Amino acid sequence: MDIIQAIIIGIVQGLTEFLPVSSSAHLVFIQEIMGVQSSLAFDTLLHIGTLVAIFAYFWNDIIHMIKSFFSSLADIPRGQFKKNFQEDQYKKLAWLVIIGTIPAGLAGVLFKSNFESLFSSILAVGIFLIITGFLLWGSERFSQRIRPEDKKPLKKLTIKNSLIVGIAQAFAIAPGISRSGATISAGLFLGFQRELAARYSFLLSIPAIFGAALVQAKDITSLDMNTAALVAGFLASAITGYLAIKFMLKLIKERSLLIFAYYCWIVGIIAVALSLYFHI
Repeated sequence: MDIIQAIIIGIVQGLTEFLPVSSSAHLVFIQEIMGVQSSLAFDTLLHIGTLVAIFAYFWNDIIHMIKSFFSSLADIPRGQFKKNFQEDQYKKLAWLVIIGTIPAGLAGVLFKSNFESLFSSILAVGIFLIITGFLLWGSERFSQRIRPEDKKPLKKLTIKNSLIVGIAQAFAIAPGISRSGATISAGLFLGFQRELAARYSFLLSIPAIFGAALVQAKDITSLDMNTAALVAGFLASAITGYLAIKFMLKLIKERSLLIFAYYCWIVGIIAVALSLYFHI
């Protein structure tokens, strides 16, 4: 893989990680189109690039959440945990990001090997993309809209709802099921304020990506690729990921997700058709 190919793959990863169109599906497609085969370790390196993008965009929120998490531990012996959990939005958000990560963590441990073979199946990726389209379409059609003047947007973010969104994230282990699409859709179905659904989705990706990076850390250090290509792909993923977050948060407040549903349907149908015709 040369530098140009690494940059292209990095751009695809950065954009599609946060747009609800499935980064795993598009990584399969772009590698098939360019005739290159990247390793799982390189894909994980690109995911770390998107993790950097999340930290860069949500830096202040993340710092507040970390401080609030440790502060909440001190609330336990004082018997003030429950009260402060409800009243302090950062304490609540910190704990619910952790709780929401549990389903994806279990799915990764228990079912990852069962889904790895699907990453080479264009047919499977196409089918799951079509399912992602229906999730996006359904969440737009049936979600409850919270009034802009609502002063407590986190009231819908409960332990139960965070687990439901976490279960939606767990299904993204299948290539073609968009992680951001599944979690944002779940949030909208649950009545989250639109911006909160996106922000919680992005924050929820931090432990998932970080955990995957830890698992693949040994393989990343032994990647047999041009160093310049590795750096180029990483930077491309980080920069485009940051831009995608900014774009998505603005779009979800002003417009619907239906355009992404249509996109997933079109690309998914094309993938299924090509797979059946060319037997790939």
